[in-house]
Amino acid sequence: MTLPQRVAHIVRHGMAALHPCVFGELDTRRPIAEMEADLKREIAMMLPGADAAGIAARFAASLPEIRRIVDTDIDAAYMGDPAATSRMEVAMSYPGVYAVSVQRLAHALHSLGVPVVPRIMTELAHSRTGIDIHPGAKIGERFFIDHGTGVVIGETTTIGDNVRLYQGVTLGGLSFEKGPDGALVKGLKRHPDIEDNVVIYANATVLGGDTRVGHDSEIGANVWLKDSVPPFSRVYCKAPGIVIKHIESR
Repeated sequence: MTLPQRVAHIVRHGMAALHPCVFGELDTRRPIAEMEADLKREIAMMLPGADAAGIAARFAASLPEIRRIVDTDIDAAYMGDPAATSRMEVAMSYPGVYAVSVQRLAHALHSLGVPVVPRIMTELAHSRTGIDIHPGAKIGERFFIDHGTGVVIGETTTIGDNVRLYQGVTLGGLSFEKGPDGALVKGLKRHPDIEDNVVIYANATVLGGDTRVGHDSEIGANVWLKDSVPPFSRVYCKAPGIVIKHIESR
């Protein structure tokens, strides 16, 4: 198998551990054990000399907490979408829940210093859902992406608790610093911080590592934002004038 195919196998086991009724059997011990063994092999190949078994074991030990947080995401989707009829429907069919679940798994591996695999995991979710979340992004509890298509969340984004995004939202970089050789400088803070209880509506764009959206704020649809806003803000574009003409019958 190719590396992406092997990583897809890891993703399937991870989703079975997080959502056993949807993606696996009720007994989660088998997918966790198989995923840990798969990760041990990949880490040993990518990081020669590293404690591959220890890293894989630490990741496996983090799964109960990841599952607890993912359950809060499901609750947020169920409570926040009037079309949701059950939590099972949300877990089985909502693309935002799938993409965020995979990102939470990938973020745990990213935080343990595992290269390449976390990024492939989130790109597999991207190809399936149209939602692009970098594994480095730090995301709080009760996170809900509604509809989801076209959402982009950059590597150094931080998102607080109880945040909701709609389709087409970009949390991106504003500019990229270059070194003396003209190459882009890696590792800088490039993406915004979103505090607790924020709603960002469809196709809004929030850019820049110095940009902070204060808690309990709303960012309206189609807003282009590169400046920080204080808590309890409502940011929106003025509605353009529209023209309605009568179509004469033929």
